[in-house]
Amino acid sequence: MRTEYREEPCKSALNRVRGMMFDWSLNPYMGCVHQCTFCYVRAFELRADRPYDDRYGTSIRVKVNVAEVLRRELARASWKHETVAIGAATDPYQPAEGRYRLTRACIEALSDAHNPFDIITRGPLILRDLDVLQEAARRANVRVTFSVPTLDERVWRTTEPGTAPPRQRLRVLKQLVEGGIDAAVGMAPILPGISDKPELLREVVKAAREAGATGVWANVLNLRPGTRKHFLEHLAEDWPEEAERYERLYARRAYLGKDVSGPVQATIAELKREYGVSDRRKTRLTPAPEPEQLELAV
Repeated sequence: MRTEYREEPCKSALNRVRGMMFDWSLNPYMGCVHQCTFCYVRAFELRADRPYDDRYGTSIRVKVNVAEVLRRELARASWKHETVAIGAATDPYQPAEGRYRLTRACIEALSDAHNPFDIITRGPLILRDLDVLQEAARRANVRVTFSVPTLDERVWRTTEPGTAPPRQRLRVLKQLVEGGIDAAVGMAPILPGISDKPELLREVVKAAREAGATGVWANVLNLRPGTRKHFLEHLAEDWPEEAERYERLYARRAYLGKDVSGPVQATIAELKREYGVSDRRKTRLTPAPEPEQLELAV
């Protein structure tokens, strides 16, 4: 399908968030061409009575004035310089950013205000903004997370059809870290029975260590209404042997319990110890120069 870009001004830039690990979010775009089958934003689209199926991501709202609005909000006397999460609902470095440069303008606004922020992305385009990220990091805490759920090519192509290859993301992460940016890997979502195999988890943690990631964290797939329906429909086509199991796993819940997530988290924790990867993103890791050193904890 052809993607439509709608240039529309916004009335507000910062969004108050509840029930998440952050209190404020910023999304220069709404809608995402990555069209990941597991995207949790589909649940919010359903709630707002907007398309959450395969049409999601074919219409992108471009908030053309978002940086100007952001500067006004950051200048308010009531603003407490809390950390802002960029990319919580849509990737700030999807292809449209190459043309509109809204994420870059927002980073400059946050930097000028000495305001801390986190970015989560699957987009290698972030490397273009290394200069403004470095300047912002001199003034406040700046953290970047590259979402890399798996390095398995089939899983990536099937579940993240519009994204750059995971290894390309890691190459860019390495360049960001070498440029002094706090950059971690988020293994999310991990798919039970598909991407949670020990050898696949090991592959990601090892590659993150080699890239110098400043930390690794992971989450198992969550399926809320909207996301659930869309993902399970695709699962039935792509992994029919897993369809019945997923229907059973998520029959009465969106979030899996420790019976499923616990073993996965334990495996990743052990791999992080083995490869010397920190839980704390502020602890910098330098890329290991020799493969055999990956077995040693730092």
